Amino acid sequence: MTANTPLGPGGEFDIIRALVARWGATAAGIGDDAAILDVPPGERLVVSVDSSVEEVHFRRAWLTPWEIGWRATAAALSDLGAAGATPMGVLVSLSLSPAWLPHVAALGDGIAAAVRGAGTVIVGGDTTRGDGLCIALTVLGRAAAPLRRSGARPGDTIYVTGRLGGPLLALRALEAGRDPSPHPRERFAHPIPRIREGEWLARHGVHAAIDISDGLVGDAAHIAAASGVRLSIDLDALPTVSGISPMDAAVSGEEYELLVTAPALDAARFERELGVPLTAIGRVESGAPGVHALLRGERVALGGGFSHFS
Repeated sequence: MTANTPLGPGGEFDIIRALVARWGATAAGIGDDAAILDVPPGERLVVSVDSSVEEVHFRRAWLTPWEIGWRATAAALSDLGAAGATPMGVLVSLSLSPAWLPHVAALGDGIAAAVRGAGTVIVGGDTTRGDGLCIALTVLGRAAAPLRRSGARPGDTIYVTGRLGGPLLALRALEAGRDPSPHPRERFAHPIPRIREGEWLARHGVHAAIDISDGLVGDAAHIAAASGVRLSIDLDALPTVSGISPMDAAVSGEEYELLVTAPALDAARFERELGVPLTAIGRVESGAPGVHALLRGERVALGGGFSHFS
């Protein structure tokens, strides 16, 4: 593991020093202007950037600083899961208002916990002053044949991991000023990036994949557009948490489950080996690119998922 480089003087670097001291072995090679990583021969570098912004992705009253750090990091790592990639490192950039300075340690602990959970390390980043809190993370991974959105083929079955709807139930409770039930709150505050699941799916013949951040229907539309196909989804087949309808589960965002298409997958083996359900929910068809959602055999109209600028 690459050793950290000593940092010079300054308040910004004092924050970095304090975080690196807390992170211990979770941080490697920090202190230079750039991270240097070796990609094994025959594999490709997979890179993604994700930001978590106060009052856009979270409200301070809803989550602890530790949960905010974990949640932002899990969301970024989820993109590696969708690519079937093995994590190699994470770059952490923090924009902090003075009001957030007392909470830096807890934020850093949440970030580090998510990084360790994915079996990787923090390799660098940046720190600056801002008007609130923004956590921007760059995740680096490797894969021999990274999964893309553009590989879905007519005849593929559509699968989804896990159970949907928990984050929406939690969000509705929080917006109404109520405490969410424990399981929905856990799904909202502590999502699990499906890294091992993505690696398994990549090894077993998946054609296309995406993680569900903006809602199943909205993210399915990205696969449809990228692949030039139609996705027909049976809402009655959706695996949902207790207390939510299939139509609501289909638009629940920030799930960070994986939506994939493949000729056939052994769902029982997947759950047995990984402890996470894998459910067939529809088919890929020829036709104009788009998503058809069916409920009790009838086509229903659903929103297109979350959009920052809609």
